[in-house]
Amino acid sequence: MATNTSSAAPTALASVTLEVADPETAGRFYRAFGVDGYVSLRASSAASTGFRGFTLALTVSGPATVDGFVSAAVDAGATVLKPATKSLWGYGGVVQAPDGTIWKIATSAKKDTGPATRDIDEVVLLLGVQDVKATKQFYVERGLTVGKSFGGKYAEFASGDACPVKLALYKHRALAKDLGVPADGTGSHRIVIGSTGGNGFTDPDGFVWEAAQS
Repeated sequence: MATNTSSAAPTALASVTLEVADPETAGRFYRAFGVDGYVSLRASSAASTGFRGFTLALTVSGPATVDGFVSAAVDAGATVLKPATKSLWGYGGVVQAPDGTIWKIATSAKKDTGPATRDIDEVVLLLGVQDVKATKQFYVERGLTVGKSFGGKYAEFASGDACPVKLALYKHRALAKDLGVPADGTGSHRIVIGSTGGNGFTDPDGFVWEAAQS
């Protein structure tokens, strides 16, 4: 029987590092986009094709702010995967950075209640996984605390003080569909997650965690 305890040091999300071909060029893009405070960059030439299995999702205050972030990303070289549009849950769009990372920008508000800002309410690292329940248990056993859970469809972990980014899990194919890309991909995820737990590990879907630098 699975348990929710482990002898390993508790894990918390400490950092998100994107592996890119050219950190200097990617750094200019992320500064222009306005999210450079949420991710670190390091050079990598690891092979990666198709969907990398994750997205970084920004929640903002209103549609005008969504449009502002999308425009900033496009002006800096991003490709629009899904134009910003209204939906049942709010308003949002999806862009792909020049380095290949996919970003979703969304709001639950369908109308603006004020002018556009450059403020970000929340950033979520959303991992596309094959089995949400099993991967959720994997992380619980390493010390993460579940904040929200919807059966085998979605799980979100409580955020800590070490990182402004929250971690969540979603079904791999459902995430790809939501982002407007084919689900298939090979090679590196091109992302490394920093851990406060002191030890590195790889999760069931191949996402690599490393001990965060002190």
